[in-house]
Amino acid sequence: MAKLVFGMNQSLDGYVDHTAFAPDAIVFRHFIDQVGGLTGSVYGRRLYEIMRYWDDDLPEWSAEERAFAAAWRRQPKWVVSRSLKSVGPNATLVEGDLEAAVRELKARHVGEIDVGGPDLARSLTDLGLIDEYRLYLHPVVLGRGTPLFAGARPPLRLVASDRIGEDVIRLTYVPA
Repeated sequence: MAKLVFGMNQSLDGYVDHTAFAPDAIVFRHFIDQVGGLTGSVYGRRLYEIMRYWDDDLPEWSAEERAFAAAWRRQPKWVVSRSLKSVGPNATLVEGDLEAAVRELKARHVGEIDVGGPDLARSLTDLGLIDEYRLYLHPVVLGRGTPLFAGARPPLRLVASDRIGEDVIRLTYVPA
């Protein structure tokens, strides 16, 4: 059975915003390796549309960016959306009963399935389907934006903390 993991970069004050801060080279390498080891990812529409950036090669990309794109393209993606009519390569549109669809994914696969997007994570948290939360804390204070936890923070138990690169701490929690 696959483990469902929600993890995102966040500011010290709990916001996610890919335009406000970015991982350094060491943290980016961590994410290349992490994405390369995933069984797949479940995305909400908004984050999936942001991540589609990696579908096309851009001439100005570095070798690391090309490596991330290759890892991202290889993995299966399941996109939860009521508004999209189609999705890109190696992606499947998830419509209908979210709980049944995600339970089936977890039962059918082995390894880690990443959850992408705070709104989707809130829905899956409410359904009791997320097995692990990974918070990547960056030394940035935004003061506003999209919170990592779209709803009330679920009861969590800390199981690990790791320093990644010079400035990022990864906190790993499981439901309490």
